[in-house]
Amino acid sequence: MLQITDIPVEGYECVKRAIDTQSGLHAIISVHSTVLGPALGGMRMWPYESETEALTDVLRLSKGMTYKAACAGLELGGGKSVIIGDPAKKTDSLFESMGEFVESFGGRYITAEDVNTKVEDMGVVRRRTEHVVGLEGKSGNPSPYTAWGVFLGLRAALEEVYGSDDLKDKVVALEGAGSVGSRYAELIAERGGRIVVADIKEESARRVAEATGGTVVRPEEIRSIPCDIYAPCALGGSLNDETIPQLKARIVCGAANNQLLEPRHGMALRERGIVYGPDYVVNAGGLINVYNELVPGGYDEQRAMKMMEKIYTNMKQIFAISREEGICTSVAADRFAERRIESARTRAEA
Repeated sequence: MLQITDIPVEGYECVKRAIDTQSGLHAIISVHSTVLGPALGGMRMWPYESETEALTDVLRLSKGMTYKAACAGLELGGGKSVIIGDPAKKTDSLFESMGEFVESFGGRYITAEDVNTKVEDMGVVRRRTEHVVGLEGKSGNPSPYTAWGVFLGLRAALEEVYGSDDLKDKVVALEGAGSVGSRYAELIAERGGRIVVADIKEESARRVAEATGGTVVRPEEIRSIPCDIYAPCALGGSLNDETIPQLKARIVCGAANNQLLEPRHGMALRERGIVYGPDYVVNAGGLINVYNELVPGGYDEQRAMKMMEKIYTNMKQIFAISREEGICTSVAADRFAERRIESARTRAEA
């Protein structure tokens, strides 16, 4: 039987845990904000060492989704779900129980695939709730669209640093060769960029290197190699006190969520003269794509791709705010998002 309990967290609208001993489910759903609309965010499965670690992750991720949707101009709030467990031990009963958990939010939270979950898993979740997007036959796998959005953000960053978005012979240090990172690498290589890749799964790194004519290095080397662009596309927290001093890149622009371990690390990048593409701004392509399942008329890829162009224009505005106000780009992005959220809250209270 599914047991759902509240986890009170200041600043978050609703955080709950679910445990089902029969299916083996142990999960948390966090709804950070629904000021702009229902909270949409992916369902991640990861072998967290503790519930505390999982809670920290889901809180950071759900807040990031609020800001991502706000910057992208979507009528969505921010939410996220995490399943504590080994992805190699997925079962239909586990995802059916997760569907019941999602359904308990009554539409305040809408889920989709994320790290270690697939379109097929979302199909199983759909057996218990209609509050799921990214299904087969609709918007599908968001990864290619996420990669495209990050590439649009990279174009803006290149123009900010070099005055041109030309990638020819630019060296890109790619950390993470998963479904988003691999497509991002292909987009870069197609335009003349040179890929150096690392992944904890060496096979994945080698596949990307073969597809792009790139080279493979060990994960512990990727952040310190001489390059033009560091592209974090694995898990979060890769920009921290230990790694930032190692970076030899002029640009950081990747698909990973929560790349800054702490907010102050945005200023640490600025002080080193490194231009940072805030993660929740550049990696919004997948969210924009699945959002288009919810708009009147249903999913339309052409409309979704057109909406993704806003990532490039948003980045140009954020770089301008950063320059004009003398602040790091992560703070500029926060202010960009918060202005929209506060405007919506004021209208609702009027």
